[in-house]
Amino acid sequence: MSDIEIRLEPEDEYNHIPDEASNYNESMYFNVFDHQKKMGGWFRLGNRPNEGYAEMTCCIYLPDGRIGFMFGRPQITSNEKFLAGGMSFEVLKPFKELRVSYKGKILVLDEPKQMLDPSKAFKSNQTLTCEVDLLITGISPMFGGQAVKKDGSSMDLDPEKSFSKAHYEQHTAGKGSIIIDSEEWSIDGLGLRDKSWGPRYWQAIEWYRWLTININKDIGFMFSIVHQSENSERRGGIVLKDGKYESIRDCKIETEYDEDNFQRTFTAWAKTDEDEYEVQGKVLSLIPLRNRRNTPEGDDLVTRITEGMTEYTYKGIVGYGMSEYLDQVIDDKPIGP
Repeated sequence: MSDIEIRLEPEDEYNHIPDEASNYNESMYFNVFDHQKKMGGWFRLGNRPNEGYAEMTCCIYLPDGRIGFMFGRPQITSNEKFLAGGMSFEVLKPFKELRVSYKGKILVLDEPKQMLDPSKAFKSNQTLTCEVDLLITGISPMFGGQAVKKDGSSMDLDPEKSFSKAHYEQHTAGKGSIIIDSEEWSIDGLGLRDKSWGPRYWQAIEWYRWLTININKDIGFMFSIVHQSENSERRGGIVLKDGKYESIRDCKIETEYDEDNFQRTFTAWAKTDEDEYEVQGKVLSLIPLRNRRNTPEGDDLVTRITEGMTEYTYKGIVGYGMSEYLDQVIDDKPIGP
């Protein structure tokens, strides 16, 4: 019998006291897609208080295929709240209502693949004003939490190999507005949010595949395949059906890539204790991002994260969401399958 259990309390919606790991990260992430307008976006703040900065990302997929994007590492002095770089996340009712807002600049890309060379992309595209105001409401139970020993003590983690010590997710609805320059869109859509905290290096995982899917308010999925090493791979996720979650016991994803090794179409299968599921995905718009880190030994580590707004089909019903593919890059090539 395991002496490990997963715990999640309403207080976990608020920020935690950082531990001593230099790479402590506490982050929240939200995505939302308006199924009628075929547009949406995702928003992330990751506080790294022991390193003195936050990671702020705003990514908006417009109906005509353009993508608005902004990233920054604004300075922070504490982990008291998610407020940095013009972005803020506010917990109104734990597990039920949160507010996402952003007010700042955004780079608008006619050809999002230009972000393969970020410096060139920022020089050759317009940077415009942007305002985002979204009310996020939970439409599902919570999934996940922190793995702890039954005596309440924390798990021992190696900060160098850690991606997080706690993580939870929830399917959501989102309503509000997005303004870029003089264009304004009202948003009434569906999405998924997550939160994690603990030591994190983006290079701690060899590759992962993360699919967030909202077919409608009653049917949703999250597929996760995390390949940490040759001897460590986790396959799982959740199926949202009629307001309840089924845990995915096993899943697989078969992907067709384009000429740049970006996901183009794929089929995902999942098995729960109750049923089996098959979902098709077609990427509508994609932006390639990267994270770089120099090790104390002088090695330059490069992680590629491709973020695709994706059209999903389940039993003939069309929905929307994200496909996020993370790969370490070795000899200029992503290493995942």
